[in-house]
Formats: sequence, structure tokens, C-alpha cells
Amino acid sequence: MSGMEDLSARNNFYIGLGLALSSSLFIGGSFILKKKGLLRLSGKGSVRAGLGGHAYLREWLWWAGLLSMGIGEAVNFAAYVFAPATLVTPLGALSVLVSAVLSSYFLNERLNVHGKIGCILSILGSTVMVIHAPEEEEVASLESMAEKMKDPGFIVFAVCVVVSSILLIFVAGPRYGQSNVLVYVLVCSAIGSLSVSSVKGLGIAIKELFAGKPVWKEPLGWILLVCLVVCISIQINYLNKALDIFNTSVVTPIYYVLFTTAVMTCSAILFKEWQHMVLLNIIGTISGFLTIVFGIFLLHAFRDVPFTTDLLPLFLKHGPRDVQVASWRKGDKHPSCLHRPLLESEDMLKEGTGKAEVEEGQSF
Repeated sequence: MSGMEDLSARNNFYIGLGLALSSSLFIGGSFILKKKGLLRLSGKGSVRAGLGGHAYLREWLWWAGLLSMGIGEAVNFAAYVFAPATLVTPLGALSVLVSAVLSSYFLNERLNVHGKIGCILSILGSTVMVIHAPEEEEVASLESMAEKMKDPGFIVFAVCVVVSSILLIFVAGPRYGQSNVLVYVLVCSAIGSLSVSSVKGLGIAIKELFAGKPVWKEPLGWILLVCLVVCISIQINYLNKALDIFNTSVVTPIYYVLFTTAVMTCSAILFKEWQHMVLLNIIGTISGFLTIVFGIFLLHAFRDVPFTTDLLPLFLKHGPRDVQVASWRKGDKHPSCLHRPLLESEDMLKEGTGKAEVEEGQSF
């Protein structure tokens, strides 16, 4: 019997993993479709989105992107039903990676060296987290979910989230919301952790409903549904406020880190995901998460920084043989020039050498 349960749990894990990866593809592709549609409108002489009678509503690519976003979010919610939140939430970073890679192909947005390194780090970090993902404690019914939610640790966490969110909205928001990016992003992240818990509970209710149980008579299911609607509304509202005030390249990585941390903390308290993990898996999960964080930081923080081959060291511009020939071809170029600060191109070095020779001839 235990073998069958283990097989079922493993199947659920892979189903959740597949849904999470599919969600990242849909969400990442939605950004490209919507932006492609807006660019087509711009090429036709239409004004920007949101102006001029909402011209973007007539562009089918924009609608395709909106549909892709909706499918991605729905698939992501389904992933929480089958897999631990500690696994599903960090994999959301792959949507940023998919968007960045597709932009370089379909929107001609060049991905610099920092962005490519960030993409590689995000993939590596996601792989590490999948390998060391915690096993979620079994919650098979709404009754067991109710018992989990009565745990003092979760009650304290939920109260802290609600109180801190109220203080951020009504006290810190009017004073610092326009100048500090953390105010509204913290609200989104904290409330988002409760929305994920509500999704998990509703997923259990849906499973019981398909099994023929009278779930609609259970008040907990309706309470979770109301909590999910309220939490998502607050989350979207304040995320949009943060995006309206601050740059997307600043909001996105901060929101990802804070939201993922909040969800992992809530899930660990509610479902005791980390209780039966060995030290190796704990270290692997944390390391994978931090690797994704650094990858997202590199991808966004240096996205607009121009990085051309002229800024590369000389030994990276040429092959080893070419460097040796170039360094010994002319006697007036000392080999030590290869170890100078490598921010000048070879043409600039030649120009500087020519100027030095002219000045030397004039002095004689």
C-alpha cells in the first residue's frame, strides 16, 4: 500500500513539475505576443497602448498574448495542486528567462553577456531546486487542511501578514510608496503567500468534488475561494502600482525574490515541507534558489548596459595563436601591453602608438 502511495506521490510531483514548466512557457510567450502586437500598431501609426480609443484591443496578437497569460496563470495554479509550493514558485523565474530569450529572436532585442550568464544561472538554479525539492506532507482532504490551518504557527504567520500589509497600505504607502519600491512589492509578496495557500486548499476541494464528495457543503471551501479572490485582487492592484511608479527591471527581480521567499516560508509552516528533509537537500534547495536570484539580477540589472566586443580583454578577442602573433609582430609594441587595463580596443592602442611616434618626431 505504501508503495502505491509513493508511486502516486511521485506521479503528482512530475505532473506538477510539468505544469510549472508549461506555465513559464505560456507566461513568457505572452509578453512577446503582446509586445509584438503593440509594435505592429506603432508601425501602422497608432498611438501607444492605453491611449487613442484603446487601439491595441483591435490587434489579434495582443489578444493572443492575453490568452496565453491567462492559460499560463491557470496552469500555474494547477501546478500548486500537484507539487510543493517550494518547487512551483521558484520555477516562475523561467518565465522571465523565456521572455528574454524569445525577445532576442522575435523582437531583435539584443541579449548581452550579462543576460546570457543570467539565463544560464537561472536554468542551473532551477535544476538544482528540482533535484532537491522537498516532499510535501500529505494533505488529502479539507478536514486535514482545516487542521493544518489551525496550527498556531500558521495562525501567527497569517496574522503577521495581514497586520503588516495593513500597515504598509495605510501608513507606509501614503508616505513612502512613491519613493521606496519595497512598500508596494512587500504588500504583493506577503498577500501572495496567502493566495498560494488558498489555491492549495481549493485544489484539494476540487479533487474531492470529482471524487463525488459534497464539497459545496463545506464552509472551508467557500472561505478559501473568497480569500483567493481578495488576495489576488490586492496582489495585482499593488503590483500594478509598483510597475507604474518604478522601472520594470527594478520591480521584477525584487518582487520575485520577496514573493518566493514569502511563499516558501508560508508553505514550510503550513505543510511542514522541510521537516523530513535531510541537510543535503536543504542546502541544495537554498543554493538553487540563490542561484536563480543571482541569475535574475544579472538578467535585469544589466539589461540596458551596452557591452560590446571592444570592452573585452585582448586575449578574449583573438585566439591564442592570433594573440601571440599580434603581440610579437611589431617591435614597438611591448608584450606587457597585453596586461594593461583591457577596456581599450586594439585600434585605439594602435592610434595611441601612432600619436606617440609623431610627438616623439616633433620633439627631435
